[in-house]
Amino acid sequence: MRYQVGGSLHSDDPTYVVRQADEKLYTSLKGGDFCYVFNSRQMGKSSLLQRISRRLKSEGYKCVYLDVTQLGSEDTTSAQWYKGIIVSMFYGLNLAEHVNFKQWWDIQAGLSPIQKLHQFVEEVLLPNVKGDGKIDDKTKGIFIFIDEIDSLLSLNFPVNDFFAWIRHCYNQQAHDPNFQRLGFALFGVASPSDLIADKRRTPFNIGTAIELYGFRLHEASPLLNGLKEAISQPEVVLQEVIYWTGGQPFLTQKLCQLVLQTASKSSDRKIVLLPKTEAYWVEELVRSHIIQHWESQDEPEHLRTIRDRLLFNQQQAGRLLSLYQQVLQAEEIEDKGTRGWGDANNKDTGNSLYPLPPISPVPIDDSPEQTELLLSGLVEKYNGYLRIKNPIYRSIFNSEWVLRQLDNLRPYSQPFNAWVASDFQDESRLLRGNALKEILDWTQRKSLSDLDYRFLAASQELERREFQQKLEVEQL
Repeated sequence: MRYQVGGSLHSDDPTYVVRQADEKLYTSLKGGDFCYVFNSRQMGKSSLLQRISRRLKSEGYKCVYLDVTQLGSEDTTSAQWYKGIIVSMFYGLNLAEHVNFKQWWDIQAGLSPIQKLHQFVEEVLLPNVKGDGKIDDKTKGIFIFIDEIDSLLSLNFPVNDFFAWIRHCYNQQAHDPNFQRLGFALFGVASPSDLIADKRRTPFNIGTAIELYGFRLHEASPLLNGLKEAISQPEVVLQEVIYWTGGQPFLTQKLCQLVLQTASKSSDRKIVLLPKTEAYWVEELVRSHIIQHWESQDEPEHLRTIRDRLLFNQQQAGRLLSLYQQVLQAEEIEDKGTRGWGDANNKDTGNSLYPLPPISPVPIDDSPEQTELLLSGLVEKYNGYLRIKNPIYRSIFNSEWVLRQLDNLRPYSQPFNAWVASDFQDESRLLRGNALKEILDWTQRKSLSDLDYRFLAASQELERREFQQKLEVEQL
């Protein structure tokens, strides 16, 4: 047996882990809902798509798969992109035996790209695609699965019309029973507001968001078969694997595969662990093969993808790092036991670089910064707050790493850190004159942390006071 590290699993792969999202997506699509699965990279979205598509096909439904990355790039025109969708659906649903595409396409000359798409669905797809399955036990069903939807963000033309058209298809169900046969499911690393901001035209406020969580221990039994061949106490080892990965699908498969590889080097081809040593053994495996020298060992790429998502946009990187820093500090303080999350009156006595203000867990507010941090995969929602997804991430993207990245972003890192280390009292560290002016100009293109803005505001206030004092001296 072999675990798959990276890429989507085949729908019948023995290591596929069925999660709550599987049943939710399946029942929602059959119930006639518009569904979307938006989450970070390597969380199993494409594997889920393949699995549900196969299940629906086995029941007689017709399914077509569209990969947005294959439909065009930033050089693609809107006309080319929409034609690509139409052609993909035409051949994906085997419509060539019913319709002469060139003849039909020529007739549509003069229509806008979105009008051609609608005409295709109404005149070609729905009348000619037959199926044995049903949506909501009423009509024969056709499902359009659209993967890598975030690739739309790289196009050089707006795609609002496309999402508005999806909404229109669902609205049409009340007037045209033929449209009751049509369903959509979208997958990608994006937020609805990234894709379309107009709330009057968006389909997402009438759709069903499918939450995709990591593997839970009771769900992960398909992973045991390979471990049973490689190690003693496989159930305990799997429990420790899930602890370290938080059930993150890519990391879980990778760590299970590392167990197999380690066992293959053993003379007996099976590792026998003493009772109660399983946790230590798995921790050593994680630290030596994943955490230590992680940038060079990150193959296939996973951790570097998270890092790059955080740092790629320099205009918002400071804000994202600061938000993540708050989550990290709250969890570190909770683990130290120096104070509870809800106690804002105690001071941190840890070995941080500088004294910290009272830290509380970060409540979920669905801000753009929180949404982007969630899409990086580094954190997740838990009981109304943000938390780091697993101990591996927390060990790699630790406080020292965050401080280094923030220092790299700040052209004023030395006076800033000295000012914070003085508990915000040492005014000699604040900026003045041309230095302050240059930094304020620089910040116009950035989104900084609250602490950065506090530093700059204190610098401006100091400069205002010094200017006022100078005027008073001149008057005297």
